[in-house]
Amino acid sequence: MHHHSKVATLTNRVVKPDQRVTMDDDEDDEALFAALEAEIENDDDPVLRERGLEALKKEFEAVSKMRESSHGSYIEVADEKEVMRVSASDPRCVIHFYHSNFKRCEIMDKHLAILARKYFHTRFIRVFVENVPWLVQRLSVKVLPCVISFIDGVLKDRLIGFEEVGNTDSFTTALLETRLLATGVISPPATASQIVSNVVLTHHSTADDDELFDL
Repeated sequence: MHHHSKVATLTNRVVKPDQRVTMDDDEDDEALFAALEAEIENDDDPVLRERGLEALKKEFEAVSKMRESSHGSYIEVADEKEVMRVSASDPRCVIHFYHSNFKRCEIMDKHLAILARKYFHTRFIRVFVENVPWLVQRLSVKVLPCVISFIDGVLKDRLIGFEEVGNTDSFTTALLETRLLATGVISPPATASQIVSNVVLTHHSTADDDELFDL
């Protein structure tokens, strides 16, 4: 039981980077995966040994690539072409169009920064409207703050001002989170048990097929 608990703990640190103590240390990445690899190789479950490491390695590589593109943090992008590239290429992206003179934009920044750390698999960025005049016109951004969500390059949601989050400066992060969850631009990350369960199901499916055609 202790062994499986340790595997689950290490796996959750891979699939939930927001729970990591540090997120910018390559040595921590290597040590984490080495520890996870050792635990899985010593596991008594042949399914976990055979398929578990491969599945978790793919997830780890995906997380590493996202970290390189600032997933898990809330950053400003000043170049208009880069903003266009991010909105078109990232599977899930939230863009806050802001102006430094607007107090409500600062409030929105605070909430989005919290959500960026929690929902690592979604890209969160802020853009100063004066830096992206073509996009402002193209997307008809007229009222600030304006938060636009993209899924697979397609505009899925537009949150204008605070009207849909209580129309008050004291709205909660949870209220904004609920709104973004409803659009699908953010979703809870997979847990260790879900990933391992998928590995087991894949293994059993393959085994059944082998038996079916074993003449």
